[in-house]
Amino acid sequence: MSMYERWLYELWNGDLGELERIARSIVTADFAGHWPGQPSLVTGPDQLADVVRQGRELIEALRFEIEVGPIVQGDLVAARWVGRGRYGGEPVEFHGHDLLRRDGDRFGEYWVIAQDPTAIAGYRPTA
Repeated sequence: MSMYERWLYELWNGDLGELERIARSIVTADFAGHWPGQPSLVTGPDQLADVVRQGRELIEALRFEIEVGPIVQGDLVAARWVGRGRYGGEPVEFHGHDLLRRDGDRFGEYWVIAQDPTAIAGYRPTA
């Protein structure tokens, strides 16, 4: 299994009870994650595990699959993915792109561009 497959399938699709252990095995201690619109970095494996958990708890039955890639050049890894689950009782499907920088046998930095799953599939929040 490639590093990116571990990133997506073990971390983002993995056992919620094992997220911290999995994150520590996939990213460096000084890992930095960049999300659009977020004022601060996600730093370290434990904060990454928290972000993954929040997303998984927000979208019911959330699963990710690789659509394109991974494409590896030097220490950079890029891929396109699709996420599927249910939000507000409605099915959602959303897409995104990951760019990761490898640091040895782990990832040291991450950038993501993704659709907002809470704005997909005609979901209308109730007041």
